[in-house]
Amino acid sequence: MRKKKKSFSAEFKKKVILKMFEENLTINEVASKFELHPNTVKQWKNQFLENATLAFDKSSVVKEYKEEIAKLQKEKEQLAKKLGETIIEKEWLEGKLKSLDLSKRVELVKNSPKVQAKDGLSLNKQLKLLNISKTAFYYTKKDYFKTKEGLSVLNEIDKIYTDFPYYGTRRMKEALKDKGIDIGRKLIKRAYEALNIEALYPKKRTTHINNLNYKYPYLLNEFKNEANQVVINKPNKVWSGDITYIRLKNGYAYLAVIIDWHTRKILSWKLSNTIDVRLTTSVLKEALSKYPKPQIFNSDQGSQYTAKEHIEILKQNDISISMDAKGRSIDNIIVERFFRSLKYEEVYLKSYINLKEASNEIGKYINTYNSKRFHSSIGYKTPDEVYFSKVKIYQNNLEKVA
Repeated sequence: MRKKKKSFSAEFKKKVILKMFEENLTINEVASKFELHPNTVKQWKNQFLENATLAFDKSSVVKEYKEEIAKLQKEKEQLAKKLGETIIEKEWLEGKLKSLDLSKRVELVKNSPKVQAKDGLSLNKQLKLLNISKTAFYYTKKDYFKTKEGLSVLNEIDKIYTDFPYYGTRRMKEALKDKGIDIGRKLIKRAYEALNIEALYPKKRTTHINNLNYKYPYLLNEFKNEANQVVINKPNKVWSGDITYIRLKNGYAYLAVIIDWHTRKILSWKLSNTIDVRLTTSVLKEALSKYPKPQIFNSDQGSQYTAKEHIEILKQNDISISMDAKGRSIDNIIVERFFRSLKYEEVYLKSYINLKEASNEIGKYINTYNSKRFHSSIGYKTPDEVYFSKVKIYQNNLEKVA
């Protein structure tokens, strides 16, 4: 165990050094007499001699202390000024922050880095500074559309919209009222956002395009016939992508699909409980991994399709990008018709318990739609039959040319 170091008072040190001078003792002798180490005695002697002049020149000591006191006083004044400025800034900042809406103040705390009390502001301190109660901080607003009543409203709006996609909030309000559902237009607008739909009619431009996302012109006008219908003459010339709402027993999900415009074949699809760019990019990647790439990819101007990640995949594959005019989902009519068929022939006839069951049942429907369901628009043949026969002929022709 390490020996504890002895400490000696200034009075004892003076006694040892004076004894050495009075009796004319050597360092070793005085060290032996007081049971000290010679180096310790030597160090005390040097300190004694270095400070001996202070006994005769008190003014230098006083001057030194005065200078030190003046220095400390100046530092104190500077600190007081800085503290005053900091208090003023703190009070100003507190006032500004407290004037924010409660939701924004709560968001500030929730988005702040997690810190321990010893390293920074504790949660309690942050809440106190921003005048937020713990009840308000931990309160979670219940999403109306997650409730049984809200889901019922969403499902009814989805059904009405499938028949009347040109209904805005005014007409939808009346249509719902006719079915015994009396809700305001603001709630209907929120429902439209949750369903990822909008009324199909030209609107005044009331929003600005997000510069972070990309917008492209509608390229399918050149394929329109005299009846103003888009006619595509071969597979993989135009693919179209879109998303629709799928109701579940206790919630809802979103279905993203990619369809070949000419053959009506569903090339890829995915059901998810979230609607974001990951949903659209995963479906696009799957389609490109299974089939020859298209010349044109058409979609609406939703953020999932205008996002950089989605656009980059199309550019990397040298695919021309086409987007519907704002508020004209009819420009993507092929997908809209598929969604209508899916809902009336499958979704509205069933009540899916969960996402897994919905995915299984919709998968069966799409398989039947592709391989067994006859389509009048393609000569009463199945999409698979037309797609694979024409793709094979096209590939054979390429091989002959090569």
